[in-house]
Amino acid sequence: MKINLEIVESAFIFAPEEIADLNTKALVPKMLFRRRLTRAAKIAIYLADRVNFERGRIVYGSSFGELLSTANILDSIEKKEPISPTAFQNSVYNTAVSYLSILTSNHEEIMTISSGDNTSLDILKVGAVKAMDGDTLLLIATETLHIDRIEEVNHCIDYLECGVALKVKVSKEAATINLAAHTNDENFPRSLLHMIHITKACSDNQPNIVEIVL
Repeated sequence: MKINLEIVESAFIFAPEEIADLNTKALVPKMLFRRRLTRAAKIAIYLADRVNFERGRIVYGSSFGELLSTANILDSIEKKEPISPTAFQNSVYNTAVSYLSILTSNHEEIMTISSGDNTSLDILKVGAVKAMDGDTLLLIATETLHIDRIEEVNHCIDYLECGVALKVKVSKEAATINLAAHTNDENFPRSLLHMIHITKACSDNQPNIVEIVL
């Protein structure tokens, strides 16, 4: 089965370690709420704003999830110290988009996916199926890998913080973006590659349509 998706809007952000400016103060004016946000949540909020998405269904994915919160929990266990309740709360995979939905009072469905290197491809597949009812969906993926001593295990990723968002809807038009042509010359996290490729391939001079094979 094949479903064509139109990329209504797209956004992509990345940095070798931490992304410098996510405009969080302006996007999240309440300080107490802002202080609880994880790096992934800040990226998700930034990207949703970039693609002009406030309310609707969301498909979110991350291969490694909230790695910093998880690392902090493990560090506390190793040191026999109390575990931070905030770290525990923030360690689940849907943390980022949950904060986004709270911020925007979005009560629509959220689905979270984690499937290793295929994460962004599976986000596209799930999003394509869910978009068949005519809705416009937000597809979003993040990786936030900048933790202490990450260099001891990282030998293949040049950008430790990345996020990509696509606002999509079903289209009957022919595909203009070849998903199979994706590469990783810049060493982004492989879990984001398919969606990054689409974002880079989008053009202002044509409809941006990608064929998703289920």
